[in-house]
Amino acid sequence: MANIQYVTKEGLDKLRAELDQLESFERPKISQQIAEARDKGDLSENAEYDAAKEAQGLLELKIGKLQDQIANARVIDPSQLDSSKVSILSKVKIKNLANGMEMTYSLVPETEADLSKGKISVNTPIAKGLLGKKLGEIADIELPNGTKMQFEILDLKIEE
Repeated sequence: MANIQYVTKEGLDKLRAELDQLESFERPKISQQIAEARDKGDLSENAEYDAAKEAQGLLELKIGKLQDQIANARVIDPSQLDSSKVSILSKVKIKNLANGMEMTYSLVPETEADLSKGKISVNTPIAKGLLGKKLGEIADIELPNGTKMQFEILDLKIEE
């Protein structure tokens, strides 16, 4: 059964670019390394050949995984999302009620999460606790370590 994965258009383009890079540049480079190692003689004791074949196997595994991800990807249409409550592609400004700190996060598919850019996966405990909440609501979130936190939703918009 196919494991459908929701992505943004930008995320799908990134997956396709990575696949193209692997197929167009990395695959021929490894084939060349195998050919060079094969030219050096006895393959039974040729560490270079073994290393190149192992690298080829790992590359083909990665290519296959990317091909599956692309085949099972479904692009999220931001215009179809309810902007009145937190959902995937929402940009949410929240306030930690315990310490008054304010943070802004974009909720994105797991493959596009990047905390340094303020993008968190919808599968994180904080995102799961925010999903479905509306502007001004309080989200009670329990973290994996058992800590309970409360966040107030200060601002909410869907990113296009």
